This record gives sequence, structure tokens and C-alpha cells, in this order.
Amino acid sequence: MTQDLTLRLSPREAATPEMLRGAVCRALRIKDTELNDLRVIRKSVDARQKNVVVNLGVRVATGEDRHVVAGYVPEEFPDVSDSRRSVIIVGAGPAGLFAALRAIKRGVRPVVLERGKDVEERRMDITRLNRERSVDPESNYCFGEGGAGAFSDGKLFTRSKKRGNVMEVLGLLHQFGADESVMIDSHPHIGSDRLPGVIKAIREEIRRCGGEVIFQAKVSGLLLEEKAGGLRAAGVKLADGRTFSGDAVILATGHSARDVYRFLDKDGVRLESKGIAMGVRLEHPQDLIDRIQYHSPEGRGEWLPAAEYSFVTQADGRGVYSFCMCPGGVIVPAASAPGELVVNGMSASARAGKRANSGMVVEIRPGDISGYDEEGPFGLLRFQEDMERKFFEASGNTINAPAQRMKDFVEGRKSETLPGTSYIPGIHSERMDQLLHPFIAERLKEGFRAFGRKSNGFLTNEAVLIGLESRTSSPVRIPRDRESLCHPDIAGLYPCGEGAGFAGGIVSAAMDGMRCADAFADTCDYI
Repeated sequence: MTQDLTLRLSPREAATPEMLRGAVCRALRIKDTELNDLRVIRKSVDARQKNVVVNLGVRVATGEDRHVVAGYVPEEFPDVSDSRRSVIIVGAGPAGLFAALRAIKRGVRPVVLERGKDVEERRMDITRLNRERSVDPESNYCFGEGGAGAFSDGKLFTRSKKRGNVMEVLGLLHQFGADESVMIDSHPHIGSDRLPGVIKAIREEIRRCGGEVIFQAKVSGLLLEEKAGGLRAAGVKLADGRTFSGDAVILATGHSARDVYRFLDKDGVRLESKGIAMGVRLEHPQDLIDRIQYHSPEGRGEWLPAAEYSFVTQADGRGVYSFCMCPGGVIVPAASAPGELVVNGMSASARAGKRANSGMVVEIRPGDISGYDEEGPFGLLRFQEDMERKFFEASGNTINAPAQRMKDFVEGRKSETLPGTSYIPGIHSERMDQLLHPFIAERLKEGFRAFGRKSNGFLTNEAVLIGLESRTSSPVRIPRDRESLCHPDIAGLYPCGEGAGFAGGIVSAAMDGMRCADAFADTCDYI
């Protein structure tokens, strides 16, 4: 028979096949010879107490069942070369790529238009950015195949489980090359070294099935037509003059495509202001985080992964929280245009680096920052732009980033020295407590004090703040109808993913892309 068990084991037992097998036999009260096969199907680390344990879900086969059947059956995608239905998808990030896969599954031919380059060429531009400190505005950490997530860690954890089938997304990522662990770990992660290969495989599948993926195709406007007394999105026009027509348009442009919001506004498309979060990247030695999180002076030892953390508190009516935590990771320059200073974090699959970093950000709502109230839907976008320029100018118009030790920041003094950092373009000492807007700086200080009380040793001058962390989400929302997922004023226009304000991360964006493709395929009433 096949059955599932839940076990709580020491890290060594969980990591050693022979010891795991023994634990299963003890739990079932059977001999080793009676256990035919086992497979771990769930895994999480519980470090809340001094003795760290690993929770495992294990599927076992005994008796007449000789093997545990694999839990995932790969999906098959049909050829849509001759489909009479087509959809234009703007953006080849997770929302756009997964919208294309779902469109194919539903018999719709997708045409994916990506302003940047394919993931292989994009990697070279990112290397050049770190080495030469110059930003290609169409190929960087934000723009290009795979979107902002392709080279910023590949973390797959999401709390948006009511928006779609998380396991379907994880299964597809595994099908296209991600390790099976993404379907098992409680906080799944691919890694920036492996995710590009997964993205390339998805692109090749879209093309094999008759869809198109076109690079260096920057969309500059919508093709709108009158239909049944209203407007319908009939396609898009590109900056180079080309046009592409289809039965619908899915806008999956990511949180940094500011020009998209501006051409939509110029075309009369209704937009809304949306809250954001802003702050810094906080970098600690990884071994310090290991000692804190695993309650041990020896750190994680041989059997545990690099430790993560998650903090959240309230400060003067606004949330202060950690974001996109990268154990064993590095900090990267994430501006999408010259004249900006933006940082983000990433980890390779092994998470073997000597430093840990996370975004530490403060919630900002429309109306919170005086002087931007009259900007309409662009108020917080303008604030975001102004802060990024301010940090760039404070760095002598370079991407050598401002930095301050953590306790120095909280206590309001300039750091006379700075620790080593993973940020390749380099850092220099600044009063970050003065460079940040007071709305952010004072709440960050309060948040850091709270986090230090919760985890002894976390608030330390071994840690360094590096700024600016400003691209946590889109500052503008493109509204859509709750049921149809169309823009309320334009039939056939499906705002999608992070850029539209309806997702926050790889998995939630992918699910939203699939939902939008389904919404179009379910209607098609104007074809």
C-alpha cells in the first residue's frame, strides 16, 4: 500500500537517507525489508525553539506497492499554429510567459512582445552593468526575458494562494528544468544561476507550439477600435513603427515599465495610484544570521541550509517589514535607466555566499508624502523617481551606493568605516538617516529597534544599510473588472501581474497571467 507520513526529525536524520529510512520504519513499526520505496513530498525547517527540527511529509510504499508514483505528471501543450484566436502579450516576465503557456493550453496562439533581450544576451548586459557601471535602459535587472525575477533570486514563496493553483505553477517550473525541490520545500527557490535555463525552455516550448516570442519589441501604444459602442484593444504599436494585431492584449509589463503608464495615460486609459514600500537593502554576515536563527553559537552546522528571516512590525501607523530575503546572496544594481540608483538582492541556487541581505522597507500609501498629492495616479511614481535620482546624485552621479552601518543609522551618526559588501559597484559612507525621506527613515529606525528586541544580535554594526530599495511593487494600478479581468473601459485589454498592481513575486505573477489568459479564452464573444 501507499501512504503518507508526517515526521519531525533532527536536521541530520532528515538529510541522511539511511537515517530517514530508519525513522519511517519506526513510525510504521515495520522491518526495513518491508519498506519498498519512499519519497519526500514536503519539507520545512522549524527553528522556533532551541532544538531545530525538520518537518517532513513522506510518501511510502509497502506490501504490494513496489514504488511511490511520481507526484507530478508533465503537461502537454498543443500546436496552435493554425488557431483562429490570438492574443498579444506585452512582456516576457513570469506573468507574460505563463499567460502564453495557458493561452496555448486553451487553443489560443500567443504573440509575446518583450522590450528587452533574450535571457542569454541579457546576462551579458548585466555583467557589463556591474563591470562598467552603465545601464542599458532596455536590458538590465528589470527588463528582458524573464522579467525582474530572472536575475533576482528566483524565490517562489507566495501567500497569494487564493488567486490560483500554486502547485500548478511550481509543477510547470519543474517541468521546464527547475529542481524537484521547488515542489517540496516550504520556501521554494530556484536560484539566479538556474532560472535562466528554465525561462529559455519555456520560450522554446511556446515557439514549438506555434506561438511567437519577439525580443527588442518595445510597445509604445495601444491599437484601439470602436466596437459595440465602446473601445476594444485590437493590438499594439511599437516604438520602431511596427504594429501587431490580435483578439486581445494582455499587459504584463512589470513594475518598472514607467513609460507604459505614461503612454496609457496619454491614450486616455484610466489609471489609479497605488501604495508602495521603500527603504534599503540590509546586509549581515550569513554566519551571524545562522547563529541567531538557529539559536546556536556554531551556526547552521553541516545539515541545515543558510538561515532566512522574516520580520514585520508597525511604526506610527505603517508597516515596516523585511522583503525578498536572500540568504547567502548578493546585492545588485537594479536601476532601469541612467540617472537612477536602485538596489535589489539575489541568491544562487546553493545560497553559499558569505552574506545575507533583505529589503527593509516602509509601507507608503497615496497621500502619505506631502507635495505629491496633485500628481493624480502618478504621485508615488514621481516620489519613487525623485528618491532614486537623489541617491544617484548623492553618489556623485554613479551607482557606487550610499551606505551606513545599522546601529549608526538607528543612533543617527555617520559610519566612519564600512564593512565588506557583496555589492560589486561598491559603497561609500553617507548619513542614510538623512538621505532617506523622514517618513521612511524614522519608521525604519523604530522597526530596527523592534527587530533587535525580537532577535538578540540582529541590530548590530556588523550589518550595513545600502540604498535605495524602491522597486518592491508598482506605484500605479491599471484597474480591471473583478469578474472579466478586463479594463473597465476597454474590452479585450487585460492588465496583468506586478506591473498592473495585481501580483507581487514570480508565482503570484505567473498565476495572474494564467488567470488573464483563461479570462480571454472563456469569453471571446467579439471574435
